[in-house]
Amino acid sequence: MPDPTADHEPELLTITEAADVLRAPVATLRYWRHRNIGPNSFRLGRRVLYRRADLRTWIDAQADQSQSPRR
Repeated sequence: MPDPTADHEPELLTITEAADVLRAPVATLRYWRHRNIGPNSFRLGRRVLYRRADLRTWIDAQADQSQSPRR
């Protein structure tokens, strides 16, 4: 089933656009990328890009992690 938002939102986001989606500073995304703990990203030439679906997956994983019982 096609994504109804596909026509309105770009699939690939720059680091600035991804930071806006996550409501986090660009520096935080750079730090997460350096530590390999943030959402999946990749280089295309000199640009770091994020897939919108990867951001959603990562956000969901963070929410699931914070809802699991702690010991």
